[in-house]
Amino acid sequence: MNLAAGVVGSSPALNISIFGLFVAVTLVIVLRASRNTKTASDYYAAGRAFTGPQNGVAIAGDYLSAASFLGIAGAIAVYGYDGFLYSIGFLVAWLVALLLVAELLRNTGKFTMGDVLAFRMRQRPVRAAAATSTLAVSFFYLLAQMAGAGVLVSLLLGVSSGIGQSVVIAVVGVVMIIYVLVGGMKGTTWVQIIKAVLLIAGAALMTVWVLGKYGLNLSALLQGAVDRSSEAVLNPGARYGATGTSKIDFLSLGLALVLGTAGLPHVLMRFYTVPTAKEARRSVVWAIALIGLFYLFTLVLGYGANALVGADVIRKAPGSENAAAPLLALELGGPVLLGFIAAVAFATILAVVAGLTITASASFAHDIYANVIKKGKVDDPNGEVRVARITAVVIGAVAIVGGILAKNQNVAFLVALAFAVAASANLPTILYSLFWKRFNTSGALWSIYGGLAITITLIVFSPAVSGTPKSMLPNADFDWFPLQNPGLVSIPASFLLGIVGTLLSKEHDERKHAEMEVRSLTGAGAEKATAH
Repeated sequence: MNLAAGVVGSSPALNISIFGLFVAVTLVIVLRASRNTKTASDYYAAGRAFTGPQNGVAIAGDYLSAASFLGIAGAIAVYGYDGFLYSIGFLVAWLVALLLVAELLRNTGKFTMGDVLAFRMRQRPVRAAAATSTLAVSFFYLLAQMAGAGVLVSLLLGVSSGIGQSVVIAVVGVVMIIYVLVGGMKGTTWVQIIKAVLLIAGAALMTVWVLGKYGLNLSALLQGAVDRSSEAVLNPGARYGATGTSKIDFLSLGLALVLGTAGLPHVLMRFYTVPTAKEARRSVVWAIALIGLFYLFTLVLGYGANALVGADVIRKAPGSENAAAPLLALELGGPVLLGFIAAVAFATILAVVAGLTITASASFAHDIYANVIKKGKVDDPNGEVRVARITAVVIGAVAIVGGILAKNQNVAFLVALAFAVAASANLPTILYSLFWKRFNTSGALWSIYGGLAITITLIVFSPAVSGTPKSMLPNADFDWFPLQNPGLVSIPASFLLGIVGTLLSKEHDERKHAEMEVRSLTGAGAEKATAH
């Protein structure tokens, strides 16, 4: 039987029912959480009421996106060893976030990345720049999640037409907007926690099931993958090694993945939902443990899909590589397991886009509206939150349109582009602000705007957008930049621009830097601060 056809003929009614049940339960939770969402602190930072373990599970829920579940499992199924490099990059990145950013950021800021940068610099230009880069990163990440939604729809509901996929991407966007409007950060965090538990449990179930077919022997599973395809799935080079530039491309991808996490606004914002620096550290440790466990599961799921379904079948399925995990679920447990895994994947997409949207809307409302337009004098205490809610609707609409355009791309690859933007536009500025005494407003603006401009320009003129059959615009050809991911060029360039911009300006505030250093290391002066 053609498995791709089997997915289409599985049980659309069952798939929709399971997904509908998840949406109904989470909406009830979001409504309950919204009763306590009264102030800006409640809306943006959930009243700083979550414990370290709770926030760690929520961070895992935020981070384990459609890229982790669909994209990485598919990349391993099709490319073997080279696909697993995504998992390694995503996981190692957390060490950078833990060691350099998490606690210091939590102690220094209030709601957004702009708070940290504006602490010792001129408020308005720096906040405008921080909000611009936050919106850019969020947009690329939203594209990936919406693309994942389109793939799932074509697989599960038998909707192969572009119009049908587009309609369901729009439905996902509308539900996500409701989550954000009603629940704020508190509601969104509970959705993340539920989704993380479901996703890790679902992946664990499939992992044990796959290994059970091979006597709980990983070597036997790998041999099964070799027998089904060839020994190439165990060797490096299937994806990054076929052409002259591909090894450099892999280096560029790895750099973006490892450095990108510490600059992702929706992950950074999670550190503000805990009451103390100690809880911020605990939340990252919990997140690393859960995310590491999940990425071990993707190794089994990817090779399991290769062995039991076959790379050729996966390539021909609607959505190509992204179809590997749903096809494996159908092979293992039939329509019921497929329905559950599909609902979990949908939940994954919904939860992540809700987190991204609240981050982007908070950045616009808090940084642009309250501090740039109103100069920090917002008369109506609810005005800032109202602007954030309006912004969430606009961002949701933009995400729907972008998702429709990007619906056939590998979601792990699209997320890697978001990481490149985060690592180039955000990370240099955050690190310089926290650790470099001489850093100033000019350096921050050069680094953010320069990094953003270089990254987006290189992405637009890369093979990711045009020039190959797998590009976003396969019929166009303007790809003069040879690398799929621009990180190798854009990240060092952004660090360099920060130095140049700083040295060209004599402005710097040593007193403010000293105050920021004490605050970042001790938490003194931070909201709900306790000395830990």
